[in-house]
Amino acid sequence: MRTKRITKDHVLTYFMAGLGVFLTISMVLFPEDAFAAAVKGLDVWWNIVFPALLPFFIGAELLMGLGVVHFMGVLLQPLMRPIFNVPGVGSFVMAMGLASGFPIGSILTTRLRRDGLCTKVEGERLMSFTNTADPLFMFGAVAVGMFGYPQIGITIAIAHYLSSVSTGILLRFYGRSQPNTREEISGGSILWRALTALYRARKKDDRPMGKLMGDAIRNSVNTLLLIGGFIILFSVIIRIMTVIGIVGIMSTVILRILGPLGLDPSLTPAIISGLFEVTLGTQLAGEAAANVPMIQAVMVAGAIIAWSGLSVHAQVASIISQTDMKVTPFICARFVHACLAAVYTYLLMGPFAPAVSATMPVFANLQPDGGMSFWQLAAHMSWLFIILTLALLVFSLALGAFKNLKLIIFRS
Repeated sequence: MRTKRITKDHVLTYFMAGLGVFLTISMVLFPEDAFAAAVKGLDVWWNIVFPALLPFFIGAELLMGLGVVHFMGVLLQPLMRPIFNVPGVGSFVMAMGLASGFPIGSILTTRLRRDGLCTKVEGERLMSFTNTADPLFMFGAVAVGMFGYPQIGITIAIAHYLSSVSTGILLRFYGRSQPNTREEISGGSILWRALTALYRARKKDDRPMGKLMGDAIRNSVNTLLLIGGFIILFSVIIRIMTVIGIVGIMSTVILRILGPLGLDPSLTPAIISGLFEVTLGTQLAGEAAANVPMIQAVMVAGAIIAWSGLSVHAQVASIISQTDMKVTPFICARFVHACLAAVYTYLLMGPFAPAVSATMPVFANLQPDGGMSFWQLAAHMSWLFIILTLALLVFSLALGAFKNLKLIIFRS
């Protein structure tokens, strides 16, 4: 007689099936709450996410099809490989992610992996530290709209990007025993190799410009529809969990864990909501800022933005499902990013507060105006992308020149 064994896969399958049934029954029992939450999620997607990200998605598709990404990859290899242990094409993903926000980092990494421009491990490293919020969200939505304190946007942004870079440096040791992507073009100056890479990539793609633009628009819209579905779904899930009391139970657990560290109880709803959706979590943190120490509210908001919410995690898992990359390193990196963001926020608002105040006029030039139209916002983020790309290029060329100089001195 055979003994039936229940494996981990069985348990996961039963759990997901039960979760789906529970969610469906909950929406039937609370139709008004589910509908209101769905409308709210749809409003966020249509009025904010769709117009803000569509131009960048289309632009990224065009740049990859035209070979510009391969050009950048060769030029920025001296910077990306020693620091983050990813190929030079990762610089495009990094700059685009910093300028336009999540989940574009995972989308572009998926494209690189599909085209064979990075290995599985390199792709997992890359998407795990290029998942950053855009400056518009941190400066405009969070600092101005939610906290009503524009100056706090600089602290949130610096902490967010510092913790992102720190996470990337830590991830360079992940899977380091695995082989890296080989450089296909060798010999000649770095500029000549970059131009050769651009030419070869364009010839390999070989799509006419009309078809390239059509494919770029089609793929971008399909991706945004997927993102919209996740935003609406998690908006409903959070509302249902709030109505039936699960959020209250989770708040008690969180308070027991973080209470001894001095966390104000008023911030627990923000943390619970931020576990699932970044916008709702930061909004609750901003509302609690009037009754709790400002440093705690900003630390929680910074950690939530770095964590980015299970909604974004689900989007990333769906996007990378067409590759062999796993979402586990991404989720672990989000936790590390969140912890580092909270620590950096504490340091920037505590010991290093005078230095942040001194640099405010410099960062003020990069802050978007809250009254911008979507075209102006797109232009602002495009300008930021260009600045970031040029900065990375300067660092890479300087690093390459320094290495060549050391080699010449050593040989002489």
